[in-house]
Amino acid sequence: MKNFGKWVVKMRIPILIISFLLLIPSFFGYVGTRVNYDILSYLPKDIETMVGQDILVEEFGTGAFSMFMAEGMKPKEVAALKEKMEAVEHVEKVIWYDTAMDLSTPMELLPRELYESFNSGDCTLMIIIFNETTSADSTMDAIEEIRRIAGKSCFLSGMSAVVTDTKNLSEKEAPVYVCIAVLLTCIVLSLAMDSYLVSLVFLTSIGMAIIYNLGSNIIFGEISYITKALSAVLQLGVTMDYSIFLWHSYQEQQGKWKEKNEAMAEAIGETLSSVAGSSVTTVAGFIALCFMSFTLGMDLGLVMAKGVALGVTACVTILPSFILVLDKLLERTKHKAFLPDMNHIGHFVTGHFAVFAALFLVILVPALHGYRNAKVYYNLDETLPKDLQSIVANAKLEEEFDMNATHMLLVSADLPAKEVKHMSDDMKRVPGVSWILGLNAVKGAALPDEMVPDEWKEALSNENWQLLLIGSKYKVASEEVNAQCDMLDKICKSYDAEGMLVGEAPCTKDLIRITDKDFKTVSVVSIGVIFIIIMVVFRSISLPVILVAVIEGAIFVNMGIPFYTGTAIPFIASVVIGTIQLGATVDYAILLTTRYRRERSAGAGKEEAVDIACQTSAKSIVVSALTFFAATFGVGLYSNIDMISSLCTLMARGAIISMASVIFILPSMFMILDQLIMMSSLGKKKRKEEIEDLEGGTVL
Repeated sequence: MKNFGKWVVKMRIPILIISFLLLIPSFFGYVGTRVNYDILSYLPKDIETMVGQDILVEEFGTGAFSMFMAEGMKPKEVAALKEKMEAVEHVEKVIWYDTAMDLSTPMELLPRELYESFNSGDCTLMIIIFNETTSADSTMDAIEEIRRIAGKSCFLSGMSAVVTDTKNLSEKEAPVYVCIAVLLTCIVLSLAMDSYLVSLVFLTSIGMAIIYNLGSNIIFGEISYITKALSAVLQLGVTMDYSIFLWHSYQEQQGKWKEKNEAMAEAIGETLSSVAGSSVTTVAGFIALCFMSFTLGMDLGLVMAKGVALGVTACVTILPSFILVLDKLLERTKHKAFLPDMNHIGHFVTGHFAVFAALFLVILVPALHGYRNAKVYYNLDETLPKDLQSIVANAKLEEEFDMNATHMLLVSADLPAKEVKHMSDDMKRVPGVSWILGLNAVKGAALPDEMVPDEWKEALSNENWQLLLIGSKYKVASEEVNAQCDMLDKICKSYDAEGMLVGEAPCTKDLIRITDKDFKTVSVVSIGVIFIIIMVVFRSISLPVILVAVIEGAIFVNMGIPFYTGTAIPFIASVVIGTIQLGATVDYAILLTTRYRRERSAGAGKEEAVDIACQTSAKSIVVSALTFFAATFGVGLYSNIDMISSLCTLMARGAIISMASVIFILPSMFMILDQLIMMSSLGKKKRKEEIEDLEGGTVL
């Protein structure tokens, strides 16, 4: 390790030159990485709803559609607007009254049910079908163009419109996230460290690692907007510890070596040895997300695991090079750290360990209850700003047409028209179904088969499949719409075993089922992997149980709070926050435990060992937790995208709760379970014999 440190010190100038040059391809990689704004696209590709989506694209040339409402317009004006929208690139077709009949024909000739479904007062409804998927760049471009053509008196609803607005909002806010995280982290570091300039050096080094990470995402082709928004903030929060450790190690080595180059070489070797071990638990937490069948977990997990690895690399190469080059400036900007020493905290904890242990057990009961019963939402547009165009349009659709969701039903083209008619009649009786649009609904009683326009036939059938659109009064992700989907699917299967119900509501229903299973899988994997890592590091059976239990207790408290505040959290938070908090903050526990074990091995009694471990570790733990808090808290307050805001708020709060648990609860566990720890740790006997020999004057 020291040889590597000497190499870094010797090559510090070339390292800095190369590191700056690497920013150029990283920038182009960042720009070239596509961002996916459709969360539902991360569902497993082999489930029926996703298979149905593929069929729509491959055989009907459409993967998305939107409901368009025109208000206060005459039929001829609507027809002219429809013609303009059909000319927009990637709009496959627009279905309206004049698709079936000439404008000279009274609308009243349409079947009554169909007429009422698509007309409300002076508001008329059209269906816009796109030739690409919901979140395709071309679909979002088409949405923007339609809005430009239509003007303010028209409303465009649907998932594609929501995704488009999410993209615009995310792109607007993402740079601000980074600025807020950097500013607050800089403030914390300036108060906690002994140099004003060192915080900027840390942030520059980590910032370069973040840019490398974002640029190298091009190897994945695309990443989710959640990953893009959170990865920089998360990487800053979880890798800052490594920079702090190097700086403290360098200062310590300066007292042992006259030459600063030698001191830095030693500090690099020491940091690499320590950080490599602690970063493994963080990486393991993120890798556990890759075990989700909902592949958004893999998207975030791989990017963040890569980010941690790049953060470690930057910490032992770029950062020491910066410190040596800027050594004189760093010396000039030194000041006394404003964060007070915590020399008495160990004595306080050991003197009240029984109180803290009891408090932990008392809090755990309501925390577990809240953790298990916290309200989770799956409707992705539920908490977006109400003034977004898509949210306004969705509200208008509900107000005017009593419609919240639209399902698509695929049945075999061989299914006789009579059977389709019976099936449609059965489905119309399902609670919450507003209307069903298929060829039979279009024809009604007044229109013979030969008079059905080819455009209708092409939109609603081909040689393999028939397509029916079903309007629903119920909101996506509600219990009512999920029950409705079950009933519709059961009816469909009774007529056509190969039939499929697809759309946003059926996909979201699958999302609920899949993420519930993923939550259990990820929890087991993350706890299991980190348990094994701790067991290997400390060669102990009991310590992994204690450390994981304390951090899991902190997670229960963090995730239980929303239940008592009446706050609904996004579904993804319930899956990933526990894993991230465990992986990112178990390092605090490892730091304190390492010192506790070292003192016990050196012959100190349990109380003295716990006291020293608290005193020497508390400040580092507080600084680490505060930097993680600073990197995420401001983003949580600022973001208008609740998915991101909630995740950052939970991570910020989790860092503080884990910090308090490690400083107060973990030492209390050591006081109570010290004998069990010593008995269940390998190597204890050898260390005891060495201590006895030293006490007897034997030279080893």
